[in-house]
Amino acid sequence: MYIIKRYGTTGKDAAAVDVYKMLDEIIKVDNDIQRLDRLVSMEIREEFERIDNIRLINQAKVLSAMREERLSESHFSGTTGYGYGDTGREITDRIYARVFGSEDALVRVQMISGTHALATCFRGILRPGDTVLSVTGKPYDTLEEVLGIRGNAPGNLKEFGVDFRQVNLKNGRIDREGIRERLDDGIKLVFMQRSTGYDWRPALSIEDIKKTVKYIKGLKKNLIFMVDNCYGEFLEEVEPAAVGVDIAAGSLIKNPGGGIVPMGGYIVGTKELVEQSAAALTAPGLGRKAGATLGITRSFLQGLFLAPHVVAEAVKGAVYASRIFERLGFEVSPSYKDKRSDIIQSIKFDTKEQLLCFCRGIQKGAPVDSYVTPYPWEMPGYGHQVVMAAGAFIQGSSIELSADAPIKEPYYGYLQGGLTWDHLRLGVLITLQQMKEESHIKVDI
Repeated sequence: MYIIKRYGTTGKDAAAVDVYKMLDEIIKVDNDIQRLDRLVSMEIREEFERIDNIRLINQAKVLSAMREERLSESHFSGTTGYGYGDTGREITDRIYARVFGSEDALVRVQMISGTHALATCFRGILRPGDTVLSVTGKPYDTLEEVLGIRGNAPGNLKEFGVDFRQVNLKNGRIDREGIRERLDDGIKLVFMQRSTGYDWRPALSIEDIKKTVKYIKGLKKNLIFMVDNCYGEFLEEVEPAAVGVDIAAGSLIKNPGGGIVPMGGYIVGTKELVEQSAAALTAPGLGRKAGATLGITRSFLQGLFLAPHVVAEAVKGAVYASRIFERLGFEVSPSYKDKRSDIIQSIKFDTKEQLLCFCRGIQKGAPVDSYVTPYPWEMPGYGHQVVMAAGAFIQGSSIELSADAPIKEPYYGYLQGGLTWDHLRLGVLITLQQMKEESHIKVDI
């Protein structure tokens, strides 16, 4: 049970009275939660200015890339079959390379997820006898089966003679001494996961990545540096390629799709590594030269154009959620004033029931399938039961408001997305009402 002390209101609240009266009629949120919302909304205003500055820089980068590549209506026509000579596909690759500051890019509808994009990089780059060293500890759950460090999924990298090692984080940060001790001639690729995943740690910032690359290159040259960029795109002014990363990958139904791209993934990096990845995606000799776009190029590029704004909205929502749950006495990561490098907001719950109630509330606040009750299940690619609240227009789109959690102690819930921060705000208010009605919180403002 969480109790928050009563705080005074300011004269500014009076102007919002009619708005809250209407909100109460529409979404049925009681007065105590409304007052908490007003208080938190005032506290986080200063953070929004910083978020808007980053958004403006990234919007300028996207706009500049499209102008410099002379994007035109003719690029949206698409192709079928083999997709030979698809100028829209080719210009999309060039625009992504400019935006992400890399030599080359591969943006394809044929990549079904971020995991698929990352697996494509691994398969393209690694050969029997090579070793991957993760310097951010255990990779995200779905990559464990790709690498062969959990289960025995057919075609995993371990079957092909690729070894995996990891250096665990130390107090949530990259352990340089641990890296130095594990670095040897067998290692070909150094892997970093930018987002928190299902851990309780800060996301990896661009500065963290820069320092890590510089440090490891000082110990051993000619290594390949790879970043799982999922959830981190457009959180900062530059992307990993600008600080020495050789290849990075992610999903188009996360940040860079802007909430409108229905499928796909991307890979950005050096020309050589992108070409190797393209051969793994299609076939040696075909590489990037084939692959129909089926008329989706317009969505790919319009989604990218919207992405800086949509990501900023999601970050604003995460800041709001962080502060409101912090005021209710929950442990949160990051705190609302912390610098962010992914869109994920982590919240620690006391019990499984409290966590599940939170997820039910987020589902209830969704525009799609709001009437559905999320239950834990054995989700493919995960080593434990997972509960997911996701009422999205695009299945699995985590740039849309969603929440998920592994069902294990400690009970961490992970909130992300929101095409508008207003939606995340409303979703959180509906969630708090649900948690209050089920006696998991007590709000006294």
